[in-house]
Amino acid sequence: MAFHTRSNSFPSRPHPIVQEVDEHLCRLRSSEAASTSSSSICHKLSGLQDLHDCVDKLLQLPLTQQALAKEQNEKWTNELLDGSLRLLDGCSSAKDAILQTKECVQDLQSIIRRTRGGESGALTSEVRKYLTSRKMVKKTIQKAMKNLKGIENRSTFSSPNQDNESIAIVNKLREVEAVTLAVYESLLSFISGPKSQPSSWSLVSNMMHSKKVACEEETEANEFAQVDAALNSLTGHKTSKSQNKSVENAQNQLEKLESCIQDQEEGVECLFRQLIKTRVSLLNILNH
Repeated sequence: MAFHTRSNSFPSRPHPIVQEVDEHLCRLRSSEAASTSSSSICHKLSGLQDLHDCVDKLLQLPLTQQALAKEQNEKWTNELLDGSLRLLDGCSSAKDAILQTKECVQDLQSIIRRTRGGESGALTSEVRKYLTSRKMVKKTIQKAMKNLKGIENRSTFSSPNQDNESIAIVNKLREVEAVTLAVYESLLSFISGPKSQPSSWSLVSNMMHSKKVACEEETEANEFAQVDAALNSLTGHKTSKSQNKSVENAQNQLEKLESCIQDQEEGVECLFRQLIKTRVSLLNILNH
């Protein structure tokens, strides 16, 4: 999602909170160019939390409340409310995708521990259940991504009948929405995994090889895609020896994914609470 620099600015010297919002926006825009990894996604989520915390402080300023509470600005305040609802919906989509994957990972880890060295029928069944669940998650993500991209890029708010304060505030909050939606796209794309992948065994072989150089260079891996590949490989092995090796590899990848999910789940949950707080602030201004 492309970002556009706004020409409007707050009159006279910007309030420190406005400057802080700008700094967070700048950092998040810069992070879009970074490689997409679990650590970078968590960093972006943390940045969004800080940004929306500043936005809530901005909404508490008398200048902001007076500007948005004006009767002639009701249309734009309602539009911002609609935007806050879109942000909550997008965050909910990410929460659901993470939670569904987390539950399947835990079930799979449990069955691996119970069947280790024993009957593999139950394990194969659970693996297929996980892979089926992943397909459902990916379809849901594709729909959510389509909804995000379907949001039209609105032009900068400008009206000869509005004061500079109102114009600047509305445009600033629109920038926040645009940056937040862009981070959502990064998160959902990461959970979904690469659109096109090499064969499962090729991916697993590459992952095993990467362990040799892990101490020299940090691997920017997608834990979701690695587990998908490891499990696809596991279902394709017939001999007990090759399957045991695949089970061990799958278990290692599941542990990494579990840690990744934990970090992302915490980040998304904190962001969701902050978004609710911001929406309540907007509602209070409108109903004042």
